[in-house]
Amino acid sequence: MDERIDPDELLAGVGFDADESVLTRRQAEVLALRENDVRQSDIGELLGTSRANISSIERNARENVEKARQTVAFANTLTAPVRVDIEAGTDIYDIPQTVYAACDEAGVEVNYGSSNLLQLIDDSVDGAIQQDMVQVPLRIDVTNDGVVHVREQSAEHSE
Repeated sequence: MDERIDPDELLAGVGFDADESVLTRRQAEVLALRENDVRQSDIGELLGTSRANISSIERNARENVEKARQTVAFANTLTAPVRVDIEAGTDIYDIPQTVYAACDEAGVEVNYGSSNLLQLIDDSVDGAIQQDMVQVPLRIDVTNDGVVHVREQSAEHSE
């Protein structure tokens, strides 16, 4: 392990504040070290715990980060003036025009071209697009400033 890597310095360098974060200090330390290519076993040695415990801390930290991302996306879409539901079985090439029409109607300028919009959908929901077809019901929200958020619709909201 690179002995020059100090978790306190890493966290200070990125402005980590445990009081303002969904991560515990230990989770932040582990993520910061892992992002600097430090092995779990070396982190365990540095922090006085086992590699298995570091693995568990890292997994929980990454889950917390994903939950925070989903929460921010949800909060941003609460006031989104554009909401488009896309059914499973929809041809992907129909999506951009549907989204653009809804944006035009709401007076919102979307910040994505067709190919970028389709890439965003594919990147946002694992398995959403296969063989040019939508595989799961989707909700596409566009905020007032043209930011697009894509998420899979839950079963109770896709009816």
